[in-house]
Amino acid sequence: MVGVAGGTGSGKTTVAERLVELLGPQGLSLVKLDAYYRDRSALPFDERVLIDYDHPDAFDWALLIRHVEDLCAGRTVQMPVYDFAEHVRAPVTVTVEAHRVIVVEGILTLYEPGLRAMFDLKVFVDTDADVRLIRRLQRDVAERGRTVDSVITQYLTTVRTGHLQFVEPSKRHADVIVPHGLNEPALDMLLARVRELA
Repeated sequence: MVGVAGGTGSGKTTVAERLVELLGPQGLSLVKLDAYYRDRSALPFDERVLIDYDHPDAFDWALLIRHVEDLCAGRTVQMPVYDFAEHVRAPVTVTVEAHRVIVVEGILTLYEPGLRAMFDLKVFVDTDADVRLIRRLQRDVAERGRTVDSVITQYLTTVRTGHLQFVEPSKRHADVIVPHGLNEPALDMLLARVRELA
């Protein structure tokens, strides 16, 4: 069990996906915290937009932990899919099969004590705030149907605050801190450790 955390746009998803590439899709189960936002479809869109998605309360921790426990027990799970443009859980799921290595990746992966206790290796991807903001801006506009203004407004009102209050303090729980996002020497060391644990 490996937890990969870090601020928005830090490169944690890239690190997790590189582990999948290096170990092969049959060697690793990848669970994304972003898939486990609470379902807010009962709320009007105008209210969903105002939710603080960088607060721990935004996540369905019980479902995530149940899915991770199932994977650890060798059972396949149906990971939710989140629609970031509409701020709702999509009607489809993604099948995640159980493998020897399970990686959980997301901004608050090391925050939740019940989840954190399950990890054999805890990783924090540490990247400068300006780089993270630029990456988030590029991603949200290109992939999530957002406007530049909406991304900046969200960053200033909730993302930055959530990072300082919840994400950054969770770094103290990390066994390994990967500086500068996708850092090849750190990634090599991380892969060697994962192979050793597996």
